[in-house]
Amino acid sequence: MQSPPDRFQPIDSNNVPRYAGIATFMRLPSIALEQANDVELGLIGIPWDGGTTNRPGARHGPRQMRELSALMRRFHPVLEISPYSLANCADLGDTPVNPISVEDTLDLVEGFYRDAVDRNIVPLSAGGDHLISLPVLRALAKKHGPMGMVHFDAHTDTLDRYFGDFKYTHGTPFRRAIEEGLLDAKRVIQIGIRGGLYSAEDDAWGLEQGIRVIRIEEYFELGVNQVITEALSVVGEAPTYVSFDVDCLDPVYAPGTGTPEVGGINTFDAQVMLRGLRGLNLIGGDVVEVSPPFDPSGNTALVGATLMWEMLCIFAEAIANRR
Repeated sequence: MQSPPDRFQPIDSNNVPRYAGIATFMRLPSIALEQANDVELGLIGIPWDGGTTNRPGARHGPRQMRELSALMRRFHPVLEISPYSLANCADLGDTPVNPISVEDTLDLVEGFYRDAVDRNIVPLSAGGDHLISLPVLRALAKKHGPMGMVHFDAHTDTLDRYFGDFKYTHGTPFRRAIEEGLLDAKRVIQIGIRGGLYSAEDDAWGLEQGIRVIRIEEYFELGVNQVITEALSVVGEAPTYVSFDVDCLDPVYAPGTGTPEVGGINTFDAQVMLRGLRGLNLIGGDVVEVSPPFDPSGNTALVGATLMWEMLCIFAEAIANRR
């Protein structure tokens, strides 16, 4: 297969040190969306955390994840994939956001992604809090209809309202997505769910819709390989979105997040599970809730960037397989 043009290749670290130059995702070229006609896989930042209910800071996630993604290389030795030989990849910059308006931001982000989807770009996003998944799904659903989803998280994010009648927060995106027909609930699996609840009924709605929920206790009982098998069975061959909230991980691995929960997944298991999604009909994904102010070491952003790299590899292969 012919490799894409040089402008879609990462900067060569043998010529330019990783700490030098302007930070972009994976050191890829930065291309404005309106000029991205040849881009097949777009890496996009959504620097917004207006849906956060407790510890803010995820608005700074995309910038630091760009910086730490300089540590990613070109070839995946386990998957034996060089993604930049499979798909034209580029950093498409950040979406417009309104830091003081939830509704306006939802519209701005959806508009940006509609343009990307119209250009047949598969989006891989860096959040931002988890509410950012909702406008991305809205844009993708215009093309793909109701999607399946593999969702890694400590929380189901299917609550209904916060603080009275406020329905758009980082705890509600997937309830809204199912209500709006963006997701097929029976093709959604949530992995790593744990932590206390506001009430015994908090998770009841999602279960009633048919979501497959793997709480952390079942996760450890089944083991990684069986969880992968279950995920593949749930989502099937139809279009599938992948959403990874870093609070799915134990906070010993990712302390820089808004709602940490102890007793979580380790980073290696997370990598193995993402690799296990290889071969699915993948049409988009995100890594969210990286909050740099809560992790001065930068390790959480490195985790986020590494998970984006794992997703980039299997997404690039999915694009190549659809040609």
